[in-house]
Amino acid sequence: MGTMNDMQGDVTIELVWLVEATYAPDAAQTRMPFRTEHLAGIEARKEAGIYLEAGAFVDVSASLILVRAIDEGEAIRIVSDDVYLRNGVWVEIRARAFGRVTRTVATTV
Repeated sequence: MGTMNDMQGDVTIELVWLVEATYAPDAAQTRMPFRTEHLAGIEARKEAGIYLEAGAFVDVSASLILVRAIDEGEAIRIVSDDVYLRNGVWVEIRARAFGRVTRTVATTV
């Protein structure tokens, strides 16, 4: 996790990880018993600031998660703790470095 400081002004690039989790072919059905726990875990990580965004393609082919992590290995470890992977709903996880454009918010006293 970090920032790339080649931007000017109040725009920065935050280095995060785009994690793609591929669903099993039968995931539309097999995910249902685990969906509540899965969504609660995502919401908890979003509230903690670990996940920036998460969602799935509507064809249930893969999920995409933007993760704050030190490196690719940590991003994979964080997402691997999901109930979907532990129960075969997701069958593969991979991560790529992603430069997220952010704007520094000025604070006034």
